[in-house]
Amino acid sequence: MQTSFESVVNLLESYRGRDKVIRTLCYGSQLVGGVLAQKTGDSSQLGKSLLLFSAQLSHCRTVLRLFDDLSMVAYSQSYGLGATEQDKVIRWISVLINVADQLYYPCEHIAWAADAELIKVKSDKWWTLSCVFWGLSLLLGTLRSFRMILTLKRKARKCRQAGQDNHREDGVAITFDIQGQIWEEVLNVLSSLADLSNAIHWMPPGFLWAGQFPHWLVGLMGTFSSLIGMLQMCSSDQNASV
Repeated sequence: MQTSFESVVNLLESYRGRDKVIRTLCYGSQLVGGVLAQKTGDSSQLGKSLLLFSAQLSHCRTVLRLFDDLSMVAYSQSYGLGATEQDKVIRWISVLINVADQLYYPCEHIAWAADAELIKVKSDKWWTLSCVFWGLSLLLGTLRSFRMILTLKRKARKCRQAGQDNHREDGVAITFDIQGQIWEEVLNVLSSLADLSNAIHWMPPGFLWAGQFPHWLVGLMGTFSSLIGMLQMCSSDQNASV
């Protein structure tokens, strides 16, 4: 019990862990609140409260992202043009993702400042631009994951063949590790597609299914993506501690 409590405390003390928890609670509240509101025809006080709670958590994450620009700059600089990346397709997709992510932040900051009446501009176009860059990053991330899956599958086949030819057991272990990496990329695809569906929903009306998702569906897609993120973070932390 004490170990579980300490794990939760450690999770909340890190910025990344706290953001994952807030994100999960935000979309989970929207999912449950949306279901209750739909069942009772918006007359459920609990449903309304959960939707308001979700909106406040979303606003909280927006404010916290005001301080993410420098971290993103540092990451983009460390990756550069991906000179160490062996696959050129993955390399340039990753560079484009970094550019889209970097442009996303100032657009969202301006939209937030406009809504807070700190600057006198209309926030609509800036929210749209932030959604465009977010959606572009998610789409490119999905393409990168598909490319990674194909690359890893080819690598796994070569390892299996080499292990069979040389009668070596380490080929099986390497193949098992590659399968784990493939599963990780599959989770990335599922998470990105769930978030992309929401990004399109928040685009201006008339673009695909923009504005057509009910609250519960937005919450469902976001909760699904958030739980995958939590699972991946816990898995990476466990691997790092081994």
